[in-house]
Amino acid sequence: DFMKQGHGMLVLYTLKNPSFPEYSFSSESGVMCLDFHSDHPYLLAVGFYDGNVAIYNLKKSSPQPSYKSSAKSGKHSEPVWQVKWQKDDTDSNSNFFSVSSDGRIVSWTLVKNELVHMDVIKLSADETTMQGPEGLQLQMLGSGISFDFHKKIDYLFLVGTEEGKIYKCSKSYSSQFLDVFEAHHMAVDTVSWNPFHLKVFISCSSDWTVKIWDHTIKTPLFVYDLGTAVGDVAWSPYSSTVLAAVTIDGQAHVFDLNVNKLEPLCTQLVVTRKKNKTTHVQFNPAYPIIIVGDELGLITCLKLSPNLRKMPKEKKGQEVKKGPEVEIAKLEKLLSLVRQPGSKE
Repeated sequence: DFMKQGHGMLVLYTLKNPSFPEYSFSSESGVMCLDFHSDHPYLLAVGFYDGNVAIYNLKKSSPQPSYKSSAKSGKHSEPVWQVKWQKDDTDSNSNFFSVSSDGRIVSWTLVKNELVHMDVIKLSADETTMQGPEGLQLQMLGSGISFDFHKKIDYLFLVGTEEGKIYKCSKSYSSQFLDVFEAHHMAVDTVSWNPFHLKVFISCSSDWTVKIWDHTIKTPLFVYDLGTAVGDVAWSPYSSTVLAAVTIDGQAHVFDLNVNKLEPLCTQLVVTRKKNKTTHVQFNPAYPIIIVGDELGLITCLKLSPNLRKMPKEKKGQEVKKGPEVEIAKLEKLLSLVRQPGSKE
C-alpha cells in the first residue's frame, strides 16, 4: 500500500535468467525510481520514498549504497519521483538530477567521496498564494513528478507537475521558467523528448491522454485518448514515430504514427488480475523488446511482433536510407501536416 510504506528492494535481472536476480539490495525506504549511468553502467542512481537519493556501485560487493544523501545534505522532504544522470561536469565529476513532490529539482555531484547537492529550481504553483490565518499569505508549492533533459541542448529540460502543467526550464535560471504548457487536467506522469527530433516531446497523464508536442508551440500536435488513466509512455529507440503507452486497465498500446496517426497498431492485455495496474513501460535499447511493470511488482517482457517494427522495404536497385536524418524527416513530415499553416516553422 503506497500510504503504508515499509522497506524497499532494488533488484537487477538479466534477460538470460529471469527467474533469479543477479543483484539485490534492500533499503530502509521504498525505491521510487532509478537510472543507470550511460558511460559507467555499474553506477545506478536511486530515489527513495523518504526523499533520499543514493548511488549504488555494482562493482562493489557491499549491500549498502556507495553514496547517499542525508537530512544534512539536502535530501528531499517528499518522495523522489525521478532521477536522471547527466553528462559529467567540467571537472569530470559524475552528476545526476532528482525531482520530488516537494517542488525542488536538485543536482547531485559526486565530489571525492560525498554527494554535493545544489537546488536547480524550486517550483511554485502560480497564483496559488493561499490566505492563511490572520491574513498570512501562504505560498503553495508546485510538485514535480517527472522530468526529462534535452538530448542535444544541454541546459534545457522539461518538468511535469501534479497540477498538470509542463514547465520548460533551463539549468541556468533557477527562479524563471522559459515556458509553461497547460498540458493536462491531472498529474503529468511522464514527459519525454523524442530521441531523434529535437523539438518534439511526449507527455501522458491520468486524465486518459497521451499528447505529442513541439516545444515551440503551446498546443499539442497529437492527442490520444486511451479511455482510462495512462501510467507511462515511452518513445522507441529505433524509430522516431513509434511509441508505447501503458494504461491502468492492464493494457499496453503500441503506436506507429507513420502507419496510423489515429489509433494504436496494437493493444495487448498484459496483466490479468482485476486489481492490478500497469505502471511503467520501457523499450530495450538494442532489441525489439518492451518491458512493462505493474502495481503487484511483476515485470512482463514482451517481444514486438515483426509488423510492429516494420522497416521500409528495399526496392530493387534502390537502397533504403537509414539513420537519424531519415527518422527526423519521417516525423517532421507528419508534424508538418498538423502544424498551423503560417506558423514560423
